[in-house]
Amino acid sequence: MNIQSEKLKLIEWITRIQDSSIIDKLLKVKEELDWWNEISQDEKDSIEKGLQDVKSGKTHQHADAKKLYEKYL
Repeated sequence: MNIQSEKLKLIEWITRIQDSSIIDKLLKVKEELDWWNEISQDEKDSIEKGLQDVKSGKTHQHADAKKLYEKYL
């Protein structure tokens, strides 16, 4: 199966759909496939904490981290 060809067929089919309930179902499938829904709560919490650190300015430059840890790499 050529996945690119199959995706194009799906795109063509979707553009012809007139039934909104089918579109709603497709959107639900897309939503369920979101990686955010596949990770654990601990992972989500960790990501959120990292984003808060960025907003609070609790970050370091890559060059500084590289300098600090280069002896271990």
